[in-house]
Amino acid sequence: MDIGQRLRSIREDRGLSQRELAAKAGLTNGTISLIEKNKTSPSVASLKSLLDAIPISMAEFFSTLEDTQTSKVFYREHEFTKISPTSDGQVSLRQLGNAEQHSLQVLHETYPPGADTGPEFITHEGEEAGIVISGEIEVTVGNTAETLRPGDGYMFDSRLPHRFRNTAEETCIVVSACTPPSF
Repeated sequence: MDIGQRLRSIREDRGLSQRELAAKAGLTNGTISLIEKNKTSPSVASLKSLLDAIPISMAEFFSTLEDTQTSKVFYREHEFTKISPTSDGQVSLRQLGNAEQHSLQVLHETYPPGADTGPEFITHEGEEAGIVISGEIEVTVGNTAETLRPGDGYMFDSRLPHRFRNTAEETCIVVSACTPPSF
């Protein structure tokens, strides 16, 4: 998916200038210009701030077309929707199916060493839960931070400010779910 083109298209459809969107999202219009030209990749938190300012959910932003006549049940790895930029050292979020057509959003998350969701904490409607498959991840919810290892999990109200950060030397894999799909 061309994130920059998609953002520009939605911004223009909503009648927003880059300056207006920047002011609402707390970013510079130069940053939005770079994102729209695919010259920089936003952090997960920055992208969430941009989409909240439009407003549009990440699930809707990254929605893929599913045949509504016949529900899709099985998905191959290559059929997951990439909902965050996947460049070296950044968080990779891959969504199972089209969350806009379901009441549950399921993500396969990959955090390379040093990667995080961004310096800004994330908040959104719903509840969130996940299980660490491999590696370690520091999860901060409100004022509490814990390092989770394989087999450990988390569950919290997503309206609480939260952040995910890999402080370890190896890649961390997490499978998570959010309901309703608001991320």
